[in-house]
Amino acid sequence: MVNDLRIATGAGLLDCKKALTEADGNVEAATTILRKKGAASAAKKADRVTKEGLIESYIHVGGKVGVLLEVNCETDFVARNDDFKAFCRDVCLQIAAASPLYVSRDQVPEADVAKEREIAAAQVQGKPPAAVQKIVEGKLDKFFSTICLLDQPFVKLPEKTMKDILTERIAKTGENIQLRRFTRYQLGA
Repeated sequence: MVNDLRIATGAGLLDCKKALTEADGNVEAATTILRKKGAASAAKKADRVTKEGLIESYIHVGGKVGVLLEVNCETDFVARNDDFKAFCRDVCLQIAAASPLYVSRDQVPEADVAKEREIAAAQVQGKPPAAVQKIVEGKLDKFFSTICLLDQPFVKLPEKTMKDILTERIAKTGENIQLRRFTRYQLGA
């Protein structure tokens, strides 16, 4: 069971064993424990300097869509790792398929957010104020999931967001990883 959990999550042997013990042998619960632990370790690593990395390119079949992506990590050892390169290719594929405009929410201009908030509020006029606030926030979350890479569902595993995939990769490598910037090209656009 420990080995199966290691293969599924990429976590270390001892971490998998502890998670299975804590979850009383329940693999699903152990996976959740490891995901929470990965998110916590990613948060701890967020302040680390990422000066190494990789520029990855992707040209979609037919040559009508292309992506250039900069992904940074802490060491060149990780940057040269095949798993890191595969992660970068997956991110390029995501960008080509889902057409995000920004890496994260903090890059979206405040004017665009205010405009979207205003549109959402106008759509729910006449509802109770508490409901309006929740509905507007839900619509903003949907807005961000269409334009922000980290908020989008991953094309290969739609039940996870790109932020989840990045967090898992940080936990697996033990280093801070940042999706720095990207450019998406589309023929005729």
